[in-house]
Amino acid sequence: MTAFFGRLWIDATIAISFLREGRVQSLMITLGVAIGVAVIIFITALIQGLQTNLIESTLGSQAHIRLVASDEVNLIAPSAEDTLQLIQEDKRPQRLRSINNWQQITDTLDQLPLLTAVSPNVSGPGFVRRGEALESVILVGTDLERYQNIIPLDEYLISGELRVGADNVLIGSELAKDLGVEVGSKLRLDTGQDDGDSIPSNNLSNNLGSNLSNNSAVVNIAGIFELGVRELDARYVYLDLKQAQSLLNLPGGITVIDLTVEDIFEAEEIAAQVGRLTSLQAESWIQTNAQLLSGLTAQSLSSNMIVVFVAISVAFGIASVLSVSVVQRTREIGILRAMGATRQQILRIFLIQGAIFGLLGSIVGSGVSYVLVWSFNTFGPDIFTIPISINLILVTMSLATLTGVIAAAIPARRAAALDPVVAIRYV
Repeated sequence: MTAFFGRLWIDATIAISFLREGRVQSLMITLGVAIGVAVIIFITALIQGLQTNLIESTLGSQAHIRLVASDEVNLIAPSAEDTLQLIQEDKRPQRLRSINNWQQITDTLDQLPLLTAVSPNVSGPGFVRRGEALESVILVGTDLERYQNIIPLDEYLISGELRVGADNVLIGSELAKDLGVEVGSKLRLDTGQDDGDSIPSNNLSNNLGSNLSNNSAVVNIAGIFELGVRELDARYVYLDLKQAQSLLNLPGGITVIDLTVEDIFEAEEIAAQVGRLTSLQAESWIQTNAQLLSGLTAQSLSSNMIVVFVAISVAFGIASVLSVSVVQRTREIGILRAMGATRQQILRIFLIQGAIFGLLGSIVGSGVSYVLVWSFNTFGPDIFTIPISINLILVTMSLATLTGVIAAAIPARRAAALDPVVAIRYV
């Protein structure tokens, strides 16, 4: 082992001496490698930061997986065996209904290690009115303690308190702007559900201001949130689970179970498993955001293509410089061979030169990439920040060094194949 490292040290010393003789060429190719490494690190970190920001913005306002009751279907009476039956079927309208045995299902889901949070909610359409202003909204009744693990509403609260129950509700910032309300203002909620006592739905706009029913309530605005999605900020109203059940005419029921998982990119497979376990319709964020996922895939593909082409450019640069070096140092190579240097030793000398180009270039390039990332985070558009990890630096440096070795392979083989007598005689 000692002899091996001794030979390696001698080969490295010779390789460095060759590089010193061609200082200008060595400096130029090192700078070329440094620029390539800096571009690779910066582009990769930029794409990763952009993707992380997009995913966090999307999943910050929705669950990773949603469980709802399976669609209702028409029941068709079977025909006799000798009868040909022609059927024209219209799809059955889907009414607002509760998930059966949701308490037992929730208890079962709480025990699954694949899930990090479980929150049963009741959600349905409604109307909110203040004076002459009437807006359609989505009423979301929830247990805040559980729901906070799905969507951290406290982080999106811009005024008021995070409180529901006792006729207190939370509304979005856009809805508050449209209605001209603030914390402490009163609103009237109505779902238009027909339970025998409520007003007819076709007279809702005329009677909402004068009649109250079991499906109407005057509520107090306890807080205003801003999720960052205009549609949600204009339509979501969070209220107590029991109050929402009463307004939506679903006493003791829930319409959806929201779930979160540790690895968001495994949500599709976990949704399929949970759907089979509960016999409910499971939908992951990947299904509901297919266009976003396609965009992320395209970004990753473009980033990988840039990395590949930059690496190829760096490899050709190293190979061309070492090829010229072989020609310029043919006499020295011949003398080394005449003094007893083996073909393997000559091969190692040029491979070490390639590794040195890659290593030094990657070190300088890593420093340049840090400057680029700092400049973007400090003087950039301030939409998102670029994270840069030590793993990315180490992987890039390893790839650059490996690329240098591979690029040096052909010139190294050419140098090792030189005949010492011919090299000394004709150069």
